[in-house]
Amino acid sequence: MAVAGITETTQYLTFKLEDEIFAVDINKIREVLDYTNITKVPKTPEFMRGVINLRGSVVPVVDIKLKFGMSKTERTVNTCIIIVEVLFEGETTVIGALADSVQEVLDIEPDHLEPAPRIGTRLNTEFIKAMGKKGDNQFIIILDIDKVFAEEDMAVIKQSTEAQ
Repeated sequence: MAVAGITETTQYLTFKLEDEIFAVDINKIREVLDYTNITKVPKTPEFMRGVINLRGSVVPVVDIKLKFGMSKTERTVNTCIIIVEVLFEGETTVIGALADSVQEVLDIEPDHLEPAPRIGTRLNTEFIKAMGKKGDNQFIIILDIDKVFAEEDMAVIKQSTEAQ
């Protein structure tokens, strides 16, 4: 069963969070950075790790693992910051997302995509655009990065960058 709205092969940047592989449409990715010092912003939620200076611009950095109920991202040689563009209230906001490691850029055909699983009404899976299949037994969770952050999350993120 194909995913509605995805009719052509799309490139995705894949990355690991713990043992799972996630992906984001390559068109939403600005760049990938090595882990750098992050300045903590007081009175922000735990998932908001702080801000970095990206060529003179203040960029908020979030820990996607904490957003997803996983353990805090620990710094390793592979830890990186994926700079993504998120659409919020008609504006593009640049955010850094911590990842345990970046894997590769994959071309995924529409027939290798399945809709996000429906897990009852209590769990919100609307931030999952699709489930991609790689090989016979590996799934890739394709994120709709614009929906990963709720409105209240984006309000906090914007406030923290404006404060800096």
